[in-house]
Amino acid sequence: MGDQPHDGETAHVGETAQGENAHRIDRPSQGSLDDIIPGLFPNDTVPDELVGYRVPSACQIAGITYRQLDYWARTSLVVPSIRGAAGSGSQRLYSFKDILVLKIVKRLLDTGISLQNIRVAVDHLRKRGVEDLARITLFSDGTTVYECTSAEEVVDLLQGGQGVFGIAVSGAMRELSGTIADFPAERADGGVTEAAPEDELASRRKSRARRTG
Repeated sequence: MGDQPHDGETAHVGETAQGENAHRIDRPSQGSLDDIIPGLFPNDTVPDELVGYRVPSACQIAGITYRQLDYWARTSLVVPSIRGAAGSGSQRLYSFKDILVLKIVKRLLDTGISLQNIRVAVDHLRKRGVEDLARITLFSDGTTVYECTSAEEVVDLLQGGQGVFGIAVSGAMRELSGTIADFPAERADGGVTEAAPEDELASRRKSRARRTG
C-alpha cells in the first residue's frame, strides 16, 4: 500500500484516526510468534542476549549522541539490559534489543512525539521479545502511540482523519542487523565473540606492517 511506511523509516503515512483493530500501545496485546522472519538476522539466528556493545558503539549504531544515551539511561527511559554502570571503571553494555529501542526512540523524537508518550511506548516494547518486535508497526498521531501487527490493522488505522507517523520495526531491525556487525561486541559472561570485520582488517594491516617494517 503506497501510504505505508518504508522499512526502517519514520514516515508521514496520511490522514488517519484510531482503527478498530489497532492497539493502543499503553494497552498491551499478546502477539503470536511461530518462527523467525526469514532474512531478518544473519543465518536466521536471533541475536545472543549475552552479547553487548559499549557506549561509543551503541551511540554510533543508534545514531544518537552520548548526552542523549546518558540522559535516557539516568532517567530509566532506555537502560542497558546486559550491564549497567556499577562503580568506577565499569562499562555499560547494550544488547541488540536495547539498541533497537534506542533507534525507535530517536525516530519517534524526530517526528515530534513527546518523551512522556515515548516512555509509554518503550515500557511496552520492553515486554516483547526480539522476534515479536519484528512483527510490529508503530503509529502515532502525535499524542498516542498505536501498535499494528497485521495489514488489516494498518488499513483500519488509515481510514480515519488524524495525521499518523509509522515505523516498521522489522525494517529498523533489518537495518540494525546489517550495521551492528561492523562494531566490536563482548559477552557479559566473558566468553569470546567474533571480531568485527573492521577489527580483522586492521589486524591484517598491522601484520603486513610488521612483516615489511
